[in-house]
Amino acid sequence: MSSHPLDTALKLAPSASAAGHYTGQSSPAYWNMVGPFGGTTAATLLEAVLRHPDLLGEPLSLTVNYAGAVSAGEFEVQAQPVRTNRSTQHWVITQLQKDADGQPVVCTTATAVTAARRETWSVSDAPMPQVPPPEEVPRLDLARAVEWINRYEMRPVAGVIPQQWDGSGDSSLSQLWMRDQPPRPLDFCALAAMADIFFPRVWLRRATRVPAGTVSITTYFHVGLAELAATGSGYLLGQARAQEFRNGFFDQTAQLWNQAGQLLVSTHQVVYFKE
Repeated sequence: MSSHPLDTALKLAPSASAAGHYTGQSSPAYWNMVGPFGGTTAATLLEAVLRHPDLLGEPLSLTVNYAGAVSAGEFEVQAQPVRTNRSTQHWVITQLQKDADGQPVVCTTATAVTAARRETWSVSDAPMPQVPPPEEVPRLDLARAVEWINRYEMRPVAGVIPQQWDGSGDSSLSQLWMRDQPPRPLDFCALAAMADIFFPRVWLRRATRVPAGTVSITTYFHVGLAELAATGSGYLLGQARAQEFRNGFFDQTAQLWNQAGQLLVSTHQVVYFKE
């Protein structure tokens, strides 16, 4: 097992009771304000699928619903393939923790689809934006912020966190180069985590810092292991924007490309914010 902080956070111990049942520990290295970074939680649930002995293919989509905050300490993950077809496999995943009375409580639910990909006609209708290379973009320094931010190298091109919270925001668009810190060869779990790296769009659009948290995120994986291996530990370019802010919720759509310009994932999520 690698000593990288992400691999430590994703470490799962299989249960002797049933295939697809695992125990893990929430990682202080990826701690957010009231629980783990949501991207790490998504990556953990995907890791449970990828470890399952009956796995077919590679990840195609992952939807994670954050029912409640994950606390510090031990948790349980259950991953179950509910249907396997010729080329696709459908999964239900649940994360649980014990409450003060020792009773298991659901904190996260998810569904996933894995698939055996076959080469076909392929094209991208979402080309990577023309931006300066990562070496020419200053690194963002947020060392005094929440701990999980220290696990990533971020180089914002556009749409940085407001310097003044004065309500003067006018756009929700962000573009930034990113990679694990320290650098780590890209895999599906790391990709799932980085798909959720963007700070809440409401902060940028309003330049007003309000409590916010992801309710549900769906990530679509457009590449397989070969493309991830070719990406290695290089930078990814991420772009995110919201489309609608309404009555305490907003959405966010995002894309991540590698330095070769290949679209790796696209995501969509709905986020709660509090006035």
